[in-house]
Order: sequence, then structure tokens, then C-alpha cells
Amino acid sequence: MIRVEDILRAYRHGFFPMAESRDGEVSWCQPYRRAVVPLETYRTSRSVRRIIRDGGFSVRIDTDFEGVIRSCSQPRDSETETWISEEIIQVFLKLHRLGVAHSVECWQAGELSGGLYGLAMGGAFFGESMFFRTPHASKVAFSHLVAHLRLRGYLLLDAQIMNPHLGMLGAVEIEHERYMELLEEALAKKIRFI
Repeated sequence: MIRVEDILRAYRHGFFPMAESRDGEVSWCQPYRRAVVPLETYRTSRSVRRIIRDGGFSVRIDTDFEGVIRSCSQPRDSETETWISEEIIQVFLKLHRLGVAHSVECWQAGELSGGLYGLAMGGAFFGESMFFRTPHASKVAFSHLVAHLRLRGYLLLDAQIMNPHLGMLGAVEIEHERYMELLEEALAKKIRFI
């Protein structure tokens, strides 16, 4: 079983966990190129700004962390498996109770319609996964997360492994050595997420 200390140590050294499947073995990943979202240059798309302005979603932090992580653990439409195993879920629930793991949630008509979760340490936020049940809900949650991180003075938003969706959200890839420099600088900060 993964322990809280294992997770905290791994993230401090640039690793993160991924499982082979829901019940599969957990591996520690450290990609050669890391996806990060530059907080200083991120811009919410015009369409998402319009959705936020229209007030279609109520955005909350940490009101249903378990609902978010379990929704994120469901396989995507084009997939049959997930990298978020029950073992990962359980350790992140412990991290949430300790005030280290957080969720940003979009609610609509009293229902959880999208969101994301991750880990906050020092001035770094390690984004883990996002989901949506209503179109654009995860994008609204992401925009809210970036605004929140800027407001609190965060330095690093780690998105882990680049994919087309992250690219649309403004993520860029950087070399491992540069990532570790940014991580060290961010971890030296003393910032509370909420």
C-alpha cells in the first residue's frame, strides 16, 4: 500500500504515481519532458470566459473531493482502463484529510458536473486529473484553479504528461532539468492553498 510519506517524497523529487489499471500495480513516473502550465501567461479562452460570465456553474473548492477523484478515475469514452487505482484513490483521500490534496468543482443544478484534483505543496500545484459530465465544466474548473493559484502566489502548475487537451489549455513541455529547478524554487515557498 502506498503511504502518504511515499507520495510526498516522490513529488518533491519529480515523481508521480500511475497504475496499470484500476486494480493494477502502481509505478512511479518521472517523464523526461514535463508538461507545465505557465501561470503568468495563461489566458482563459473567450468561449470559457463567456460561460463563466453567464454564471452557468457554481465553482467550489474541496466540497466533494471524493466525488471528484472517483469521477476522474472512470475510464474515458475511448478507453477501457484507468490509471487511477483504488490504492491511489485511498492515499489521496488521506492527503485530502491532511489538507494537501484539493479539488476544484463545478456544480450545476445541485449536481457535480465537472472538476479536477491535485496536490498542493509549497508554491507548487500538481494537477492530477480532470473530468466533466457537462460540456466545458472541467475547463471552467481549470480556469478557476489558475486564477486561485495566481491569487495565492503559486509559482508552478505541474500538468505531468502533455496531451492535446492540456495543449489546448496552454500547457507547454519543458526539459526535466528545468522542471526540477522550478520545482525546487516552488517548494521553497510557504503558501496555503486555502
